Amino acid sequence: MKVTAVIPAAGAGKRMIPRPDTGGVKKQFLEINGKPLLSITVSVFEECQSIDDIIVVAAPDDIEAVRSMLKDFRKVRDIVEGGPERQDSVYNGLKDISKESDDDLVVIHDGARPLVTKEIISKAVTEARVSKAVVVGVPAKDTIKTVSAKNFTLETLDRGSLWLVQTPQVFQLSVIKQAYERAQKINYRATDDSKLVERMGIPVKMITGSYDNIKITTIEDVAIAESILNRRAK
Repeated sequence: MKVTAVIPAAGAGKRMIPRPDTGGVKKQFLEINGKPLLSITVSVFEECQSIDDIIVVAAPDDIEAVRSMLKDFRKVRDIVEGGPERQDSVYNGLKDISKESDDDLVVIHDGARPLVTKEIISKAVTEARVSKAVVVGVPAKDTIKTVSAKNFTLETLDRGSLWLVQTPQVFQLSVIKQAYERAQKINYRATDDSKLVERMGIPVKMITGSYDNIKITTIEDVAIAESILNRRAK
C-alpha cells in the first residue's frame, strides 16, 4: 500500500496581513522561527514513516521558488501547478498520483498548517486503512450559534456534537479521485475534501487531532505558531 501526501500551497493568503519585515511575501514563504512556513509543514511529512511520497501544489509563479525551497526533501516527488481555488489545486495534485494498488491512500493536508505532528498523520493513515475516509478534528470548545443575514441569533447548536475540522484528511485514493471527478463535472464546490466524499454516501470517520494544529490565516497566527514551536523545542 502506497501513501502519498498532497499538500496544497497555492493560495494567495488574502486574509494575511503582511508583517512589516516580510515585504508582502505570500504566507507560504513567511518565516516562522527562521524557516519558511511551507518547509516546516513538509518536513513533518518527510519525517513521518507512514508517508511514502509528497506532492506539493504551488501557484504557477511560485513553482521554482518552492522547488528551490524543498530541493533537499527526498520524499517530494513533484511540484504541481495549482488552480484558481483550493479545490482545483487538490484535484491537480490527485491527478498527478499513479495508483499502484486499490488500497493506496492519499493524505491531503493544508500547507499552511505547520503544527501537525507525525503522530496525528500516522493515526489518520492507520484509521483510513480500515475506514477508507478519515478527517482529523477537535471538539468545539465554545457555544456556537447560527445567525441571520442581519446577525440576529437563530439557534444555539448542541456543542456536544460539533467538531472543528482540520487536516490531514486521508482517503482511499480511488474514493477521493471519484469524489473530485464527480464534483468537477457539475462544478460543485465544498469547503473541505471530506464533503465531496460524503456526497457519495461514503461514511467519513472523525478522529481527534490537536488544538495546536492551527491554520496560519492571520498575522496573529504566526506569533501563536512560534510560541507552540518554542514550547515543543524545550
